[in-house]
Amino acid sequence: MGIKLSILDQSPVFEGDSAADAFRHTLELVQVAEAWGYHRFWVSEHHDSDQVVGSSPEVLISYLLARTESIRIGSGGIMLQHYSPYKVAENFNILATLAPGRVDLGIGRAPGGLPRSTKALQHGVVDAPSLEHKLQELEQYVYNQLDDNHPHAGLRATPIPEQPADIYLLGASVASAESAAELGLPYVFAQFINSDPEIVRDALLNYRSQFNYNKGRQPQLMLALSAIIADTDEEAKALAGDHKLFKVHLDSGKSVTVGTLEQAEKYGKQADEPYRIEVKDAEITKGTKETVRQYLLGLQQQYGIEEFIVTTALKDFSKRIHSYKLLKEAFSEVLVEGEQ
Repeated sequence: MGIKLSILDQSPVFEGDSAADAFRHTLELVQVAEAWGYHRFWVSEHHDSDQVVGSSPEVLISYLLARTESIRIGSGGIMLQHYSPYKVAENFNILATLAPGRVDLGIGRAPGGLPRSTKALQHGVVDAPSLEHKLQELEQYVYNQLDDNHPHAGLRATPIPEQPADIYLLGASVASAESAAELGLPYVFAQFINSDPEIVRDALLNYRSQFNYNKGRQPQLMLALSAIIADTDEEAKALAGDHKLFKVHLDSGKSVTVGTLEQAEKYGKQADEPYRIEVKDAEITKGTKETVRQYLLGLQQQYGIEEFIVTTALKDFSKRIHSYKLLKEAFSEVLVEGEQ
């Protein structure tokens, strides 16, 4: 089995940079990714943040599609809990009509921000449907297959593209893997958010064992990870530093993972309920291209992973670019057919 390599870019803003700098780097990165033969390029959704500025993936995707020619571009992901499935389908049907065969619609389960932005995004919404219900409805709109017994039967999310966007479910839990399996959708596990070995194993195995084949699709499994590749193992370790993740546990049972202690404290306070913060080491795959190659090949053999989508957050943009270049070189001889 070959390996597909893809990129998840969060348009990070580092000290001394502006939002415009971050978007300029995203554009440069997608163009070199296309030139080097990366399979797809996804952008994320974050709200009310000065550190990651891609608050509207569909707008950014449209710009990136217009500035590239062949690479698949999509969302990693759209936070569907905030939005109307019908409107999301309309947005991505336009994109898929403008760039046939190049658009991915990744759906995320997290809020993409702190409680304050979630309240603003969902202002006036009462008794919202579950995410699973929204996913089912979104799929019907995107593929123009709305059930006859649906309250809006006959409604279409126009324009109707010849090649609709491919839908993916993103997650970092066993529950998200099982949801993707039940819906018969491709699944992306975010290891850079949750690297607990038991959860990773159970999620990936449950996805395959519980997959619903009734829609005529086969399981499609991707692993999203953070990676830093450098010319030496020592340099990669130095670049990776000692990053931490902060998991906020609310008394209501909800939890969310953020990148800084400040964000964690803000989340807890804005949630307006008792909370505790768990500090965890960030999982970063690091080393030379051969070190990283062997590690990813091991994951592929263990779980049957077909594609790795990699995010690399380095302040020095030239080193970020170099890391992706080395990653592509590492797999130049084991890529799937058509990825050369």
